[in-house]
Amino acid sequence: MKFTLNGAGPKGRALIERDLVTLSPSYAREYPLVVDRAEGSEIWDVDGRRYIDFMAGVAVLNAGHRHPAVVEAVRQQLDKFWHVCLSDFYYPQAVELGEKLREIAPMPDTQVYFGNSGTEAVEAAIKLAMYKTGRTQFIGFMGAFHGRTLGSLSFTASKTVQRASYVPGVKVYHVPYPNPYRPMLIGREGEDCGQTVIHYLEDELFRKMVSPYDVAGILIEPIQGEGGYIIPPPSFLLALRHLCDKYGILLMVDEIQSGVGRTGKWWAVQHEGVEPDIVCFAKGVGSGMPIGGIIARRELMVWKPGAHGSTYGGNPVAAVSALATVQAIEREGMMQMATETGQFLLDALTELQSRHPSMGDVRGRGLMVGIEFVKERKHKERDVALRDAIIQRAFEQGLLLIPCGSNSIRMTPPLNIPRALVEEGLHIFANVLAEVEGKQ
Repeated sequence: MKFTLNGAGPKGRALIERDLVTLSPSYAREYPLVVDRAEGSEIWDVDGRRYIDFMAGVAVLNAGHRHPAVVEAVRQQLDKFWHVCLSDFYYPQAVELGEKLREIAPMPDTQVYFGNSGTEAVEAAIKLAMYKTGRTQFIGFMGAFHGRTLGSLSFTASKTVQRASYVPGVKVYHVPYPNPYRPMLIGREGEDCGQTVIHYLEDELFRKMVSPYDVAGILIEPIQGEGGYIIPPPSFLLALRHLCDKYGILLMVDEIQSGVGRTGKWWAVQHEGVEPDIVCFAKGVGSGMPIGGIIARRELMVWKPGAHGSTYGGNPVAAVSALATVQAIEREGMMQMATETGQFLLDALTELQSRHPSMGDVRGRGLMVGIEFVKERKHKERDVALRDAIIQRAFEQGLLLIPCGSNSIRMTPPLNIPRALVEEGLHIFANVLAEVEGKQ
C-alpha cells in the first residue's frame, strides 16, 4: 500500500514526522493512525478523532481494548512484582495460566512453554520437534506467515520482502495451501483441493524431494492468516493428521491469529475435530501484553533443563493479563458472540457482494473474516489498488481495517464488539466501497 498522510490531523502529522526520524523504516505502517486512547472496540487518535476498530491490533485484542478484568489483574500484579525469571525460578502466575491453557488445549495431557511472542512460539515448536524426533526437515505452506526470526522465517512464505536478504535457519519444503477459491494444483477427478495437496505430498514431495522419515514436523495455520484468511476444505486437516501419524511426523498448528476464541472455538482446529501435537499461541491470549508459547503433548516435552528458555517469557504481568483474558472470554460467552456476530458479518458482506462484483470472495469463521477483491470474477484478476484504496478511505471515514494476502481485507474486531458498532462499521464500509468503485 502506498502510504499517505491523508486523514491525519496536525498533532498526528507532527508525531509521524518525529517517528520517521527516530524509528526503523522496517515498520510497515498501513495508514497514519496515531493512537491516543482506546476502549472496548473504539480508538481515539491524538487529534480527538474516533474510530471503530475492525482490526483489534491485528487480531490481538480478542476481549477488546482495556477490558476491566484484565486492567484490574494487571494493576494488582504491578503492586506485587514485575519480573523474576521463569527460566530460573517459580511463581504462581505462570503455573495458573499454564493450568488454564492445559484445560482448554485441543489435545489431552499437555505441558506449556512460555515465550514473548508468536515468532518465539514457532521457534520453540521447531526446536522441540527437532529435539524429540532427531529429524531436521520440515514442511510448510505457500502463503504462510509464522514470524520474522530466522527459524520461523524459514516457514514464512507470504511476501518476498519478508525473506529478502536473509538466509533461512531451517530446511523447509513448501507446498501449496489448499485454497478453494484459487487452487494451485490440478487434482484428480472428483477430489477437492485439500485432497489434491495430500496426494501431492505423498506422490511427489515424499517420492522425489524428501523422505517422510526425515521430516520432523508439518507446520500449518488452520486458517491461513496473512496469506489471505483462507479456510481449507473440511477434510484437509484430518487427512494431514493421518499423514503425520503414518510417518511419525509431528503436526504443529500455528493458532497465533486463529486461536483463543477468534473462530468461535478456543482453537480453529477444533472445528475439524483434529488433535495436533503442538499448538503455537500468542496474540489474542494476552490482550496486548507480550506473551506467547506452545502447548505440546507431555510425551514430547523431553528436553532437558536449559535446552530452551527465555528471560521474559511468561512474565508475571503478562501471565495475569492472559489468564484474565481467557477467563473473561469464557465467563462472558465471547466465543458464542464471535460465532453470532461473525455470521451476521458474513451475511451482510455476502449480500453486499451480490451488488459489488469487485468482491470476488467472502469467507470466514467466527470473527476471522476475509474479503478478496478482483477486477472481474471470471478470471479472478487481483485488484490490489482497489483493496488499498478502500482501506485508506475507510480510515479517513473512521473505520480501521487491515489487509491480508495480496488483494484481501480482513475484519477481526474484538469478540465482544457491540452489534451497533458492527452495523456502523458495515455502513461505512459499504459507502466507501461504492465511492471507491465509482472512481475507477
